[in-house]
Amino acid sequence: MRICNKNLRLQDVTIMYFTALAALMVILVASYQAPSNAIEVSGLKSNPSSAPPRLPMPFRVPLDPHGDLQLAWNISYADQEVYMELRVADLQHGVVLGMSDRGELTNADLVVLWDSGANSYFGDAWSDNEGHVSLDSQQDYELLEAKHKSDGFHLLFKRPFSTCDPRDYLIEEGTVHIIYGFLDKPLASLDQLNLSRIHTGVQRVLMLRPDTPSPALPPDVQTLDVVAPNVVIPNQETTYWCFIQALPENMPKNHIVMYESVITPGNEAIVHHMEVFECSPDVRDVPEYSGSCDDKMKPGKLNFCRHVLAAWAMGAEAFYYPPDAGMPMGGPGSSRFLRLEVHYHNPLLISGRRDSSGIRLHHSPSLRRYDAGIMELGLVYTPIMAIPPKQHTFYLSGYCTSKCTQTALPPGGIHVFASQLHTHLAGRGVRTVLVRGGKELEVIQEDQHFSTHYQVNLKSPSMVFVLQGDVLITKCTYNTEDRSTPTVGGFGIMEEMCVNYIHYYPRTKLELCKSHVEPEYLQKYFSFINRFHGNDRCVCGEVGVTEQYSQLQWDAFAGEVLDSLYNTAPFSMHCNQSSARLFPGEWDMQPVPLVTSILEKPSYPCEGGAHPTSRPLTPGA
Repeated sequence: MRICNKNLRLQDVTIMYFTALAALMVILVASYQAPSNAIEVSGLKSNPSSAPPRLPMPFRVPLDPHGDLQLAWNISYADQEVYMELRVADLQHGVVLGMSDRGELTNADLVVLWDSGANSYFGDAWSDNEGHVSLDSQQDYELLEAKHKSDGFHLLFKRPFSTCDPRDYLIEEGTVHIIYGFLDKPLASLDQLNLSRIHTGVQRVLMLRPDTPSPALPPDVQTLDVVAPNVVIPNQETTYWCFIQALPENMPKNHIVMYESVITPGNEAIVHHMEVFECSPDVRDVPEYSGSCDDKMKPGKLNFCRHVLAAWAMGAEAFYYPPDAGMPMGGPGSSRFLRLEVHYHNPLLISGRRDSSGIRLHHSPSLRRYDAGIMELGLVYTPIMAIPPKQHTFYLSGYCTSKCTQTALPPGGIHVFASQLHTHLAGRGVRTVLVRGGKELEVIQEDQHFSTHYQVNLKSPSMVFVLQGDVLITKCTYNTEDRSTPTVGGFGIMEEMCVNYIHYYPRTKLELCKSHVEPEYLQKYFSFINRFHGNDRCVCGEVGVTEQYSQLQWDAFAGEVLDSLYNTAPFSMHCNQSSARLFPGEWDMQPVPLVTSILEKPSYPCEGGAHPTSRPLTPGA
């Protein structure tokens, strides 16, 4: 076959050349044309008559350590939508904002602003399990406004809680892991973006907040600032700083009615979370201290300052007590000493930065009707409870039994209005549910995207009434896929906890209502598993529980039997008074509470794959 034909005319060659050139131009233009689902930001014309009303944005948080990227938002529960405003101080070629289960860059729900070199585009996108980004066929982020202002570039957009798109994140109560990234060069196509190749970070927020008005403060309210004493923030990524502050001599009893954060200007992106603890009244004098909480040379008496008075985390607003109750501070039977704990997150290793951040307590000498109290629910801090290694999901439950609530609660019961959930590094979720008559009646608090790096007081969706004879079950979810040895319960950060500190009134003598499996049944488990694996010689009782767990041959069967043991074996109940003594009664060998009916998770309407109808948000909605 001859490729060249000497009879081919010059005119034919010319036609063929220009035809090929035209085809090439079509291909090039098609490759650079605007994405079909994205919005061209430069084409978003400002129309004063149709511009969105200026909405209040009561919630805001800096996303990056420099504070160059800030997210503010508002919530419309009526429309089931979140309005978000993203401020970029110095916009280069684009920005990425997203949500994922635990802050992963993979399988994330994204909204992207990017520059193609000629135009800028805004679109709903997603990342696959390797971080590659694609435009979503269902666009659920609605761009409302994009403009340059004196402090940077602002994007205003909204999204429903639920979009019914399987690639989108369901916005629900509890922790939301926000991921962000900066684009440093134009993208001809969004498909060129891989999140692993750009500068990214993660921030955690409580996106949804209870839709309740803040009560008015009394006219005689006073303030007490419990703040760090102008400390120099260490130039390391993570620091827990402790400071002891004394209350005034002979301070009469007051009620804390509200508290809020006090952040040193410029440190908003470094001060991660803070807590104020009251020291034990049994410890007469606590020495002055300002230094690392992890310093082995710190005064031992600091370990007796564990009663939580206030807790704040980045993005949290002021915390108000109900009108009928306040947290007691000062007066007979209380301690004069408070311990402030500040977590500094300094990934940029900034040196020489000074800080006087802390918590401002608003207190009143006019006592309210009830003292508020804090009660610990969940599991006792003991190695008796453990999580096997290499577990994607493992559950542990702690019980506050009907016998304990019948014995320790007042006849009228208590009102639970908030709680603070707590686990260590393996914790992934916490849920406390109220059971009455064998039926799950109400969820007191739940966070299935829980992070030990973000622990803050959570207002209950509604006031929960706990009566004598009720059962409170706290269930924690763990992941130990990255661990090769069992994780036992305890105080160490690599050990585990399962706790819910519930805030309630009226205050009772019941300080702790927790459980652990009966040691006798755990020894039977060790003996059985060892015999199953052909180890006839059991060291049960000869060494500690932690060592017995570590000596087991861990496989799927050992994990399944342990899970069954925890869910069926009798347990020991710690129904403790504030003096740390048990209430009178028999608390060993208690049966697992029977639950015959469980609550169904609320669902969002999905009609034909569409999200609920969107309507404009009015201020205060």
